[in-house]
Amino acid sequence: MKVIDPYFEILHMADSDEILRHLELAARTCYKSEDRIGEGTAESFLRRILKTGHESVIEHMSVSVRLVCDRGVTHEIVRHRLCSFSQESTRYANYSKEKFGKEITVIRPFFWDPDSEQYKQWEQAMEMCERAYLTLLDQGAKAQEARSVLPNSLKTDIIVTANIREWRHMFKLRCSSASHPQMREIMLPLLAEFHRRVPVLFDSLYETYESDIDRFSPPTL
Repeated sequence: MKVIDPYFEILHMADSDEILRHLELAARTCYKSEDRIGEGTAESFLRRILKTGHESVIEHMSVSVRLVCDRGVTHEIVRHRLCSFSQESTRYANYSKEKFGKEITVIRPFFWDPDSEQYKQWEQAMEMCERAYLTLLDQGAKAQEARSVLPNSLKTDIIVTANIREWRHMFKLRCSSASHPQMREIMLPLLAEFHRRVPVLFDSLYETYESDIDRFSPPTL
């Protein structure tokens, strides 16, 4: 059994200048002020647009991200219906095969110290799940049948594509202190990376969660 920490990878995101130029054009179309587009106008204009709540204009650019996390987290992420998802399938992924190391991979629960009784109980439970899964396969079960004993902590890859407005919505919900700790573990650093790349579109959210972001080191590729 392999135990890893979650991480993310930005698969597709235009550079900041392209994003801002495109969104400024979309936004100014509403006001027929395209003639005011000039060097350095996009950032200040979009900042004003966001302050007024006119967020529909930022739907015109999308970002694709690979998240590697546990399946409990992805069960919540896929509820964001305006996103597109492609996720590793436990029906077809047979973890007894060589390419998976003949073992399952699980996500470390960061909220338990590795020396704590809670962590040891979790680790034993994961080992039991792996043992049952591999035994079922040895006994002739198909991967889609044996998966019934796999845990929520199982590592999964999911590709998430969404427009920037929806990413902002996700960050508002999933970076909140009310969100699951392991959701925040990956979404807070992801917000920090979005902000690093296109600050003007994520300034307000970054400022809201900055103290929480500082608690997590960015789990990126």
